[in-house]
Amino acid sequence: MSQTLSQLLNQRPSAHPRALVVGNGINRYRPSSQSDKQVTSINAWDEMLLSLWRAHQGNEVASIPVGIALTEFYDALDLISSQPNTQLQKAYCNLMASWQPQRQHQRLIAWAAANNTPVLTTNFEQTLAKSHQLKLHHLQAKHFTDFYPWSSYFASAPIASPTEEFAIWHINGMQRYARSVRLGLSHYMGAVDRARDILHQGHLGGGFKKALKEHWRGNSTWLNILLHNELVFIGLGLESNEIFLRWLLIERAKLYKAFPERRRAAYYVYAGEPISQGQALFLEAVGVTVLAQTDYDALYEAPWAERKGGYR
Repeated sequence: MSQTLSQLLNQRPSAHPRALVVGNGINRYRPSSQSDKQVTSINAWDEMLLSLWRAHQGNEVASIPVGIALTEFYDALDLISSQPNTQLQKAYCNLMASWQPQRQHQRLIAWAAANNTPVLTTNFEQTLAKSHQLKLHHLQAKHFTDFYPWSSYFASAPIASPTEEFAIWHINGMQRYARSVRLGLSHYMGAVDRARDILHQGHLGGGFKKALKEHWRGNSTWLNILLHNELVFIGLGLESNEIFLRWLLIERAKLYKAFPERRRAAYYVYAGEPISQGQALFLEAVGVTVLAQTDYDALYEAPWAERKGGYR
């Protein structure tokens, strides 16, 4: 039987700090005990992109057509729209204006804060931060840019160490800064270029020549957490269209191959339909252990019922 998320969280991390990586599944979750009448709108990126298409193109599209990725669908809209790219990003962010935290947001963040566990999220909106009225801080305010706010985080107070302290970090940009939101393939390619320059310290041939020592350029960003913490992925598809995050996992695995002593564990925890053979192959190659759960309640209910985990 596969290890449960509750069991994993109640184990002490293997000599390295742990971090949660949270995707849009937490926004789409509805408890099994909830009746159909209690179910409100489902917050799905594909539906939001379709809404944006209808608003700016005026023609009805029932679903994302086969043969085009979500990122490419956005780029197609950007190319044929008369609106500037930044206006489309703002319009997309406005679609999330009414999103409010639910019990699963509150419980997960309460657990993470109590256990001093950093949270990375691929989500744009701030329901996780709003669940506990967390404030925005900048670890490296001098070099802040609203296009890549990678040193910005939500917490109750300023922190000193991204890897050792609780805070919420937005990998793909945040609703507050519309220009930071990564929606199209071009956006993600730009993020890859920026991350590559930071990871490889400007070395064109790649390779981690400076071994990412304490004062490397990404030390004050969420990249530090992704490389140096044990990771637990929850509510993410991590499928082939998630270009940026999958590329980062490849780079993470390359770092560990070059410097085995830096290796950190990672777990992909999911429920529902079995993952594809290709996805399983990819996750195994980049050193991620797959843990299937019985249902979605096992992801968003039981693990967070206790405020304090058992390993501290």
